Amino acid sequence: MKTNKETLPIELLDQIQSSGAGYDLLRYVSLPDIFGSESEALLYFMGRSLARKFEINALSDIIYFFEKIGWGRLELFKEKSNQLEFHLLSDAVVQRLAMPVDVEFRLEAGFLAEAISMLKGAECECIEEVRKKIHQVEFTIIFVE
Repeated sequence: MKTNKETLPIELLDQIQSSGAGYDLLRYVSLPDIFGSESEALLYFMGRSLARKFEINALSDIIYFFEKIGWGRLELFKEKSNQLEFHLLSDAVVQRLAMPVDVEFRLEAGFLAEAISMLKGAECECIEEVRKKIHQVEFTIIFVE
């Protein structure tokens, strides 16, 4: 087992096998039950921590990560000097939005914020907006000056 200071190769994701149902139960039922109103903040910081565990050397590594672990297809939609906008779409997003429980994308937002921070060498935060009608999630990365 590697220590916290070492990063894991992105190729490790090829060895993970899961259908995701157990993960969804933990994320959308158990965590909110245990942590209450703090669950979204905890998920955001869990996502940031998770990003620090992997070798992220390019935007393609982030896109690969999202797709490989079942979060969906991440696309860079718009790039400005002080922010980036990404769209997340896939059948998995459609299925999550149709679930009879409250779903959020804070884990993904935290991961994306930290991964982009590592790539760009600048601190940033991520805001997500769920667009249920078009089955899409928009992530806006804002660079903090």
